[in-house]
Amino acid sequence: MKFTDFKFDARLLEGIEASNYDTATPVQEQVIPHILEGRDIIASAQTGTGKTAAFLLPLINNILGTLHDASSITAMIIVPTRELAIQISQHLEGLSYFTSISSIAIYGGGDGNAFVQEKKALTMGADIVVCTPGKMMSHIKMGYVKLDNLKYLVLDEADRMLDMGFYDDIDFIIQHLPKERQNLLFSATMPPKIRTLAKTILNNPEEVNISLSKPPEKIKQFAFVVHDQQKIPLIVYLLKHKQFKMVVVFCSSKLSVKQLTKDLKRNGINAGEIHSDLEQEERENALSQYRSGRLHVLVATDILSRGIDIDDIDLVINFDVPHDGEDYVHRIGRTARAEADGTAYTLINVKEQRKFAEIEKLIGKEVLKCAIPEELGEQPEYNVSSFARSSNGRSKGNFGKKKPVGK
Repeated sequence: MKFTDFKFDARLLEGIEASNYDTATPVQEQVIPHILEGRDIIASAQTGTGKTAAFLLPLINNILGTLHDASSITAMIIVPTRELAIQISQHLEGLSYFTSISSIAIYGGGDGNAFVQEKKALTMGADIVVCTPGKMMSHIKMGYVKLDNLKYLVLDEADRMLDMGFYDDIDFIIQHLPKERQNLLFSATMPPKIRTLAKTILNNPEEVNISLSKPPEKIKQFAFVVHDQQKIPLIVYLLKHKQFKMVVVFCSSKLSVKQLTKDLKRNGINAGEIHSDLEQEERENALSQYRSGRLHVLVATDILSRGIDIDDIDLVINFDVPHDGEDYVHRIGRTARAEADGTAYTLINVKEQRKFAEIEKLIGKEVLKCAIPEELGEQPEYNVSSFARSSNGRSKGNFGKKKPVGK
């Protein structure tokens, strides 16, 4: 289905064309008509499926086509992280470039000037506000946020927001919104707590389910079973001997991010880092350098696993096994976006083997275990007796010295 088939406003179609959009993804094809009709939506969509445009496009179109109070807030998009708020705001600016739509991103970590700009927008009005829950709640408590004429509420990455403990913040915000509004809830997964939230805020919603909680088949997945001390030398080896243009390495701790980044730089690899110890300006600068190609490798905590929206990432490395299967899917889903292919490496120490076996069970696939270079020493065997291995003999055979080192 072409975007021209949705009969969008001509000004919006200019922004779509300038953004090089042509054919709608499945989630866009299913969701957009319902939003245009004014229906509430609860949608489950796998990462990288185009769900951001699925709600931005009809939202912009509806605002353009109806009378609304320019001195108030018309639509609010609530997201879990500042990175996601920034990226959605940038996406919004691109799509609405040829329109009169006004928007602002509101999130924590900014300086005094950012606060002044936020307060001005919330006082004087903005068509679309993209915000994190805590920051918006703080502004509302100060008494100047104009919400009386709000017509649209979007909750994006709702499962992540609940996991991060934002339920009370979201509830506080909703209590200050008009009862009559259109609600759009997007979530990567649909656990019971999301269903409960949906019942409290949605009105006879249309349900769209594109998510299978599995990585796209075009992502080539490999794993290396290693001792902890072999992890950094192995990553250095892989980055020096494999041809990848844009790489993201995910670590579960800030300490690992900092140490790995130092070691990569020491080995002549152009790497940057993103974690919560950095000032917001430093994090945005690292992302900007990465997008522009000045940084080849970005090392980050899970703060980026659902927040970064870059189509050209061709390798994701899990420095350690993610906490659960959903985090694994979201981490490696940063690659193979749009029509591109991608590769994902996961490093597994002895203690993480059972956890990785559970991830294999969730995604319904045994990930190929590769040999490490001989100069890095002997690697431990992958042996999870409680996990039903497939009968193709790969569970032990992958560690022979003739097996390839990943790709």
